[in-house]
Amino acid sequence: MLKQYETVFIATPVLSDVQMKEAVAKYTGLITDNGGKIVCQEDWGLKKLAYPIQKKTTGFYTLIEFQAEPEFIAKFETQFKRDERILRFQTVLMDKHAIAYAERRRAKRNGEAPAAEAAPAEAPVNE
Repeated sequence: MLKQYETVFIATPVLSDVQMKEAVAKYTGLITDNGGKIVCQEDWGLKKLAYPIQKKTTGFYTLIEFQAEPEFIAKFETQFKRDERILRFQTVLMDKHAIAYAERRRAKRNGEAPAAEAAPAEAPVNE
């Protein structure tokens, strides 16, 4: 049974745009090659870190929302630990509330009305 997960990782700021896209492609490819599905992938860009990590004060942030088997997560995180380009990462299992919030956030970002607000109820007219 596929469960929905969300991973945010921070890559080292010394990477070029091409290298950063290769790193993201590696992890999205790893998900799809192991029977998972990518729900959403966002590049948040270069941001300042709250504290220095490996003497670096900035990093490239990327969010990947995906569906996968629970057994895959250990393998996925091992790849992050082995990759010297990755400063930090975190993977979380999304519950139904987190999934609904993520859908509303994506709809708002894309300029669409969320499903619950898409068809507003008409108010009765008093004449």
